[in-house]
Amino acid sequence: MRLPQLLPGLLLTTLAACTTVGPDYQLPEDAAVQRADLQGPLLAGERDLTSNPLPDNWWQLYHDPLLDQLIAQALIANSDLRLAQANLAAARARVNEAQEQGGFEGSADAGVQRLQESGEAFLLPDKVPVANIGVAEVKVSYQLDLWGTLARGVEAAQANADAQQAAADVARITVVADVAQAYTQVCAANEERHIAESSLALQQQSHALTQQLRDAGRGNDNEVTRADAQTKYLSSQLPKFEAARQSGLFRLSMLLATPLDALPAGVSDCSALPQLSQLLPVGDGAAMLSRRPDIRQAERQLAAATARIGVATGQLYPDISLGATVGTIGLVENLGTASTNRWGFGPLISWTFPTNGARARIAAAEANTQGALAQFDGVVLNAMRETRTAMVEYTAALDRRDAMQASEQAAALAASQTQQLYRAGRVSFLDELQATRNLTDMRAELAAVNTEVTLRQIQLFLALGGGWQTASAAAQN
Repeated sequence: MRLPQLLPGLLLTTLAACTTVGPDYQLPEDAAVQRADLQGPLLAGERDLTSNPLPDNWWQLYHDPLLDQLIAQALIANSDLRLAQANLAAARARVNEAQEQGGFEGSADAGVQRLQESGEAFLLPDKVPVANIGVAEVKVSYQLDLWGTLARGVEAAQANADAQQAAADVARITVVADVAQAYTQVCAANEERHIAESSLALQQQSHALTQQLRDAGRGNDNEVTRADAQTKYLSSQLPKFEAARQSGLFRLSMLLATPLDALPAGVSDCSALPQLSQLLPVGDGAAMLSRRPDIRQAERQLAAATARIGVATGQLYPDISLGATVGTIGLVENLGTASTNRWGFGPLISWTFPTNGARARIAAAEANTQGALAQFDGVVLNAMRETRTAMVEYTAALDRRDAMQASEQAAALAASQTQQLYRAGRVSFLDELQATRNLTDMRAELAAVNTEVTLRQIQLFLALGGGWQTASAAAQN
């Protein structure tokens, strides 16, 4: 039987044998995310928390329109989010590039040249005349993905794009938390500065009274010196509150990519911390692990690494394509005639024998997959650590706030009683000032603890991983 007769049979046999090399991706059974102990309830006796599901836009639980406005602006203009979106667009373009590999390819060539051919090239003893030679040719080919190498490449590119989407979601929830923290810093600095100014005013009154008592012979220079030192100390604390306020505003300006004077009205003067009007919802472990975008990013990176094993394995096998050529070549004046026309079709096989490190590339791809699995497990375990730590620290901050509130209430009671005694003439005005100053100091401590509670809340929300869902869904449509 002749080769032309064998060719169709050989081709059909080859097509029937086509397969997809490399492992099919599935989530490993021993992956940390599959562990039952990580899937259950997150709560373990912590206070002021509930197992209710975490809402997508958790910052709206504060019911603070100014905070909502800041976050909305940041999600539009933030430079980190713009960079993440650019990276995502590039990753999706690479998916399109991978999908367009193989399949049909075509090319066209045309040219004319004054040519002196070699006579011996045509087994002629005489010189071939100089002539004007033209060529026009069209080639079409179709690459067969018999081993699934191109399909694995598409899998890897798509998984990388999914990982990039998750990276963009990580950037989004980080920006949201950063905006909330910066806003809290500005409000806290203003509140603590107001309290510090009140404490300084009381100390200045005490200093003046101490001087009067000394001048009247009822005090001494030591008391005046101590009062003066305390006054100067309290005065020295004011700049740090202004610095904290300015630092928070600078941070907001960067996050919103807008000048300071273009920040929403009321931000620089806010003095009321964002307050939750309900228990903080945390959901359960399974919901947290499925929600956190960094976990999704690591899982998609594992899928991409698995697909690249198939890409490397496919390099062991030949590339086969079907090609066809139609053209004309010869003297310019004869182009297109029967004597110059030519055509052809048939399979094209290209095979590089696996002696150039192909098997080493497979081994490297397999090792990279194991590394991606280890990274995936590490991200899962770190996510659980961050969440549980944030819950414990939030509870500790609440306990400290309760204790400080009790101290502040006791100081308020003492100040009220001292004021009554002063009005009855049973204690001096200096005693009344001291009691009021103690109350002011307690209020300053309570304000600092309230700030810590709010910051711990935001940190817990960040650890729970919410806030990306709306943007991610919109990006995928």
